[in-house]
Amino acid sequence: MDILGFVGTILWPIRWVVEAILVAWHFVLEGLGLAPDAGVTWVLSIVLLTIIVRVALIPIFVRQIKNQRRMMEVAPQLKKIQDKYKGKKDQFSREAMSRETMALYKETGTNPLSSCLPLLIQMPVFFSLYTVLHNAQTGKIGIGLLNKSLSDSFAKAELLGAPLHETFTTATTWHVQVIAGAMIILMTASQFYTQLQLTSKNMSPETKASPMYKQQKMLLYVLPLVFLFSGLSFPLGVMFYWLASNFWTLGQQYVVIRNSPTPGSDAALAREARLAKKQQEKEARRGVSGGGLKSLTEVTVTEIETPKRVTTQRSQPVGKSRAKKQNGQAR
Repeated sequence: MDILGFVGTILWPIRWVVEAILVAWHFVLEGLGLAPDAGVTWVLSIVLLTIIVRVALIPIFVRQIKNQRRMMEVAPQLKKIQDKYKGKKDQFSREAMSRETMALYKETGTNPLSSCLPLLIQMPVFFSLYTVLHNAQTGKIGIGLLNKSLSDSFAKAELLGAPLHETFTTATTWHVQVIAGAMIILMTASQFYTQLQLTSKNMSPETKASPMYKQQKMLLYVLPLVFLFSGLSFPLGVMFYWLASNFWTLGQQYVVIRNSPTPGSDAALAREARLAKKQQEKEARRGVSGGGLKSLTEVTVTEIETPKRVTTQRSQPVGKSRAKKQNGQAR
């Protein structure tokens, strides 16, 4: 209980900010003409809240991507060290492997824990979002701007006839279960495709041959299962947050992989091919344009400088007798 109280104290300022952003967007949407108690108004507020939070976390995401890339780049060297001491379980070998591993981390400027740090920083934010949305949908008063009136409005809001506070397991009608089930499937599919995009396109062949690839491949199937089973107990409003967050991550990762892929990966080869194709097209357009002007100039100069040939009929030589005869006839 003391631990929960301690965690609640730490998350208090984050929850206050989250509630303030949620209420602010609800106020803006109400000012734009949307009904304050309508489910679409609260769902849009949740989506816009998610966007604000994810934009604020972009620097952390970029740092996480860089750390992950460094770990992927040193993965082949780590495998060599592990293969070197494979099967050796004596104390001396284990200490030697540990020293060489730490020396490699120091030399390359990598840290296996640094890639997890951004995720740990995000967890309090995500947990605060869940707490705020869950408390509001169960009619509990918030700690900031989410007063009793707004909490009741949020708890009673419906979208397509489904109350936002209901879950798949607590739904009283099949209609709500269908909507909740569809959202769970979308959450699971988006999470799976996000991991698939990372493992299939943004890893070099050396990384795919390392133990790290096996861990990433395991996460490819484990994380979607976590969303599948945990989504059964998520209120619809909370699932809108997770779904919006998943789509944001998918799009953000697509941009990063397309424009700044891991060297040697399939995405890097595809990017090089695109750049080469664009360069060829650019040179082709420049060549066609330049070649056309050059040909026109050559034709014009040739026509001007080359004199036109005058076709004349050649006169045949006339003998003296024939000339006298012609002169006599002319007289």
